[in-house]
Amino acid sequence: MEVSVDPNSGFCFGVVFAIHVAEEELEKSGKLYCLGDIVHNNKEVERLSKKGLIIINSEELKQIKNSKVLIRAHGEPPETYKVALENNLELIDASCPVVLKLQNKIRLGFEEMLSKNGQIVIYGKEGHAEVNGLVGQTMDKAIIVNNEPDLDKIDYSKPVRFYSQTTQPIVGFTEMINGIRKRYELAKNPEPDFIPHNTICSQVSHKEPRLKKFAAEHDLILFVSGKKSSNGLFLYEVCRSINPQTYFISVKNDINKEWFNKVNKVGVCGATSTPMWLMEEIAEIVRAF
Repeated sequence: MEVSVDPNSGFCFGVVFAIHVAEEELEKSGKLYCLGDIVHNNKEVERLSKKGLIIINSEELKQIKNSKVLIRAHGEPPETYKVALENNLELIDASCPVVLKLQNKIRLGFEEMLSKNGQIVIYGKEGHAEVNGLVGQTMDKAIIVNNEPDLDKIDYSKPVRFYSQTTQPIVGFTEMINGIRKRYELAKNPEPDFIPHNTICSQVSHKEPRLKKFAAEHDLILFVSGKKSSNGLFLYEVCRSINPQTYFISVKNDINKEWFNKVNKVGVCGATSTPMWLMEEIAEIVRAF
């Protein structure tokens, strides 16, 4: 049985940088607070926790003083930086530059919409760390949409500036744009002040066609991802749409030997939050069958 790991899967550069920064600090001090999971993968979080990384939430941050806190790749809203100043916290900011650029775009768009009585609309997952940081640039006034019914939240008599969470699928983003335009027409607003901004990370958007090709080249696919990863859940469905013998696993114990009967080629791939070492570990287990 031939088992191969997708070379295009694994951490995006933003996550690689955040983990590198965390490991450097842990080597020096042996302890570092991190606001939220550094990456949506429980095995990688466990690995870093053993080195001294302490995961905290926003409420716990308010209780910490005179310490170092890592801002992960997802970015944070302005409120986090305010708390850090008040509590004399040293922030080690590992926010992804793509996310920071998007935050700035939304902040400028929000200022424009305030002057026009318009709306900021973000295509993303409500409650996701990155989305929380984006909404924070708008004084929490942005409208979050994730599916067609959510578009009813928008007032189609007003201007709209439309953005996307960086890890959303490009197909879904296009569908949202078409849905908004259709609703403007139904509202009899022939010349709407509507400007969409494609803010999806190119690293993420390029993964979909590559994964489709990889899935088609194998008899069976093991898709490795943390269950919290929205990017992982989406890319798993991409693989499964091409190869019905695609299985979602988070740890080696999820593997079922019976899957591999009469299988010649197995492909192991994962999300932008899946460490390469974990995919390699899974591949070695399958090779040993």
